[in-house]
Amino acid sequence: MIYFDNSATTKPHEQVLTSYTKVASDFFGNPSSLHTLGLEAENLLEKSRKLMAEEFQVKAKEIMFTSGGTEGNNLAIKGTVFAKRKKGHLITTMIEHASSYEVFQELEALGYEVSYLSVNHEGKISVEELKQTIRDHTILVSVIHVNNETGSIQPIEEVGKFLKNYPQIRFHVDHVQGAIKVPLKVYEYGIDMCTISAHKFHGLKGTGMLYVKEGHRLSPLLHGGSQELKFRAGTENTAGIVAMTKAFRLERERQLQGNLKLNHLKNLLIEGLKAIEHVTINTPSEGSAPHIVNFSVGNIKPEILIQALAKEEIYVSTRSACSSKISQPSRVLLAMGLDDTKANSAIRISFSYDNTEEEVEMVLNHLKQYIPHFLSVTRV
Repeated sequence: MIYFDNSATTKPHEQVLTSYTKVASDFFGNPSSLHTLGLEAENLLEKSRKLMAEEFQVKAKEIMFTSGGTEGNNLAIKGTVFAKRKKGHLITTMIEHASSYEVFQELEALGYEVSYLSVNHEGKISVEELKQTIRDHTILVSVIHVNNETGSIQPIEEVGKFLKNYPQIRFHVDHVQGAIKVPLKVYEYGIDMCTISAHKFHGLKGTGMLYVKEGHRLSPLLHGGSQELKFRAGTENTAGIVAMTKAFRLERERQLQGNLKLNHLKNLLIEGLKAIEHVTINTPSEGSAPHIVNFSVGNIKPEILIQALAKEEIYVSTRSACSSKISQPSRVLLAMGLDDTKANSAIRISFSYDNTEEEVEMVLNHLKQYIPHFLSVTRV
């Protein structure tokens, strides 16, 4: 099996599964309970919070555990907006993940004013446009760090440092695709909220984390308890949180050599794709994450290629897994200026540190066979 859909989800590490099973079996107490089992679970929970805070170089009390990226983004955006208790102006981008983009669309329907920053042909926003978009009543700027479809990296450092001039504006970053592979300096960049999701770095689905800067007030989405700094009611998933912490630390140990390997695989794939007729590379050559390559193939429907590769036990995808079953052109690629044909025929290949050069060569060999065949069938 060749698994090249790591942006959708990653395979959990064996050590991560072992940690989860151990905690779920031996430390199953509710962290809110006062007896020994509860206190043991609480100790593991707080140790994980401290370790994740160390990884991000922030305070432990600024770390909140969630169910993943979707909840984290919803809580950061809605929580900030609803805490203001008045309808201010919001800024985001045209290429956000659906878990942010659709929140802003909902807020628009509720009467909030939302500005969507455009992107250039490389999928990147203009900081100058952001500067011109800010208004006296702007209360939130939310920007995805690494785009989940193309891998384009946004100028988070530049945006954050500029927004320090506007203390009334909160800055949220969707860091789900960037975690570990494209690290952020949360304090230095002036980020107020930052979202990650465990299953993007070999943790388990259903666990995530939201960094919330000390002093920033959020309106909870879930009520019914005082867990997670009183921002998120509900019994904590202690086993999942411990497993996520384990996964993050394991991947951080492999980060330096792993990213060098990813860049090599990415360049190898792109050079191979360029040699195939009717293939267009959509991922920018500069300023993109090392693990994502997006390309379009003539007017071939992407699901045809995906299923053909799947028969060979090679797994790739079209766009965000959350949007993969939507039969419309990619919103992200259209925003980058691609036409409907290219935006409709895009394939995404995404690597992990475990992928190999041999796997890339094998995929390229299959694509060199499939693409001419399917194009000839389409022309007929």
